[in-house]
Amino acid sequence: MTDSESTLPARTFSGPMLDGPDRAASRAMLYAVGFTKEDFAKTQIGIASTWSQVTPCNIHIDGLAREAAAGVDAAGGKALIFNTITISDGISMGTEGMKYSLVSREVIADSVETVVGCEGFDGLVAIGGCDKNMPGCLIALARLNRPAVFVYGGTILPGCLRGKNLDVVSVFEAVGQHAAGKIDDHQLGEIEACAIPGPGSCGGMYTANTMASAIEAMGMSLPNSSAQNAISEDKKHDCRHAGAAVLHLIAKGIKPRDIMTREAFENAITVVTALGGSTNAVLHLLAMAHAAEVPLVIDDFTRVGARVPVLADLKPSGKHVMAELVAIGGLLPLMKMLLDKGLLHGNCLTVTGKTVAENLADVQPYLPGQTVIRSFDDPIKPEGHLIVLYGNLAPTGAVAKITGKEGLKFSGTARVFEGEEPALQRILDGTIKAGDVIVIRREGPRGGPGMREMLSPTSAIMGRGLGKEVALITDGRFSGGSHGFVVGHITPEAYEGGPLAVVRDGDTITIDAQARRIDLELPTGEVEARLAQWTQPPPRYTRGVLAKYARVVQSASVGAVTD
Repeated sequence: MTDSESTLPARTFSGPMLDGPDRAASRAMLYAVGFTKEDFAKTQIGIASTWSQVTPCNIHIDGLAREAAAGVDAAGGKALIFNTITISDGISMGTEGMKYSLVSREVIADSVETVVGCEGFDGLVAIGGCDKNMPGCLIALARLNRPAVFVYGGTILPGCLRGKNLDVVSVFEAVGQHAAGKIDDHQLGEIEACAIPGPGSCGGMYTANTMASAIEAMGMSLPNSSAQNAISEDKKHDCRHAGAAVLHLIAKGIKPRDIMTREAFENAITVVTALGGSTNAVLHLLAMAHAAEVPLVIDDFTRVGARVPVLADLKPSGKHVMAELVAIGGLLPLMKMLLDKGLLHGNCLTVTGKTVAENLADVQPYLPGQTVIRSFDDPIKPEGHLIVLYGNLAPTGAVAKITGKEGLKFSGTARVFEGEEPALQRILDGTIKAGDVIVIRREGPRGGPGMREMLSPTSAIMGRGLGKEVALITDGRFSGGSHGFVVGHITPEAYEGGPLAVVRDGDTITIDAQARRIDLELPTGEVEARLAQWTQPPPRYTRGVLAKYARVVQSASVGAVTD
């Protein structure tokens, strides 16, 4: 057993906070919140809840937090529930408010670390729903390095209209259909009223389900936590078991950094690839690795993707929703397939106290006839879909999600926009035509600030039927619901003087997924001359959280970290 795995005293942090005559005032405060005398001798476990009414992804998490607390208390610990924030990407998408989305990841991480550090909790259960909750919580767990389990709030069930499944992306794409005259006001209203039927995170293999799956594959969630419906007995059991599991981790001296190793991150990338997951996984896994002091780099996604096929036929590029994966057995049979193929590191430790291989030993395969997960003989794509591109437009890298359905190469004429909103208007009003490369710049971590997701423009493109006819590139990022020929995370970002800053209307841009390049078709001297004349614009925010974020955030190519 290594030093990091050696047994910890059960009350390493709460003991100094609560024990002895000099800590009487601390105990007095806790009597007022419901402690009994006996509770002071118990291991103290914080339950970080991301409950909020601002989004269906998190509306039910207060109940899940109480289940986790009950699990702690039943196992002999003492649970204390506290809240951190969440924001709604789906509601704020396409507005100035969306600039706070990625910033919320840092606020969540900082706030969880702050409460746990201040209150002297010995361990932690963190429960997240909307997609920034998950990496935010994991960044905090890695920094704190106290025994902890992450619980995913669960996926939403699909909406339904005339026998067709709907989700939030259906609504965004319906806006494009409406602009193209394909549906009328009444039909748009029907779709928006039916698409989101209740609690849970967005139902495709979008960023929330992607990150939940990645965290489980990494070993920081209990088996199948990532593949359960938000409103289900399974999810309640998951929470109760997580509460007990933290006490088990404390007894065994297992901490997050014992689990969040480089091989564990490779397992996460492997599962994200097999699922056809969101490009945001690149940004978030890099940030989580940074917090855990694991040397992960953007090119690791290329290396892992070269040997891992895309097997899941899930939205947005495929046809199934997460609830259908839940119905056939969840993530575990897929992980067993990958392990048996030699694509997972089976020796990695997990929050069960067992290894990945031990957790998967008795997992049964998917039943024949299901169409959600393909076999290795019939993949969606024989290698990874997360393509890291370089070239004179992205000297330090860019990220594309290429499933193969969009094609592998696109060359077209630049149509340049200084931000998301004007680009969206030109898509909706029909100005954008086949053969265009839409360039949306000044949306990077510093230039935005906040690196907004371009779901509104990409959905409008799909809704207007231009998914294979135009490309969109940006120093911003994409929702997991985005699909089409899109490239984001272009670095250096335009605000920092990256080459994207000097692209002009009419320039030719070529994206080649096979060669892994994105290039402005100009002589090197012309690009250098334009850059020499470029001057940095003033910051859009000079006070408040967005200004603070812009001053400290690093490049998307290293995870847009602020620590």
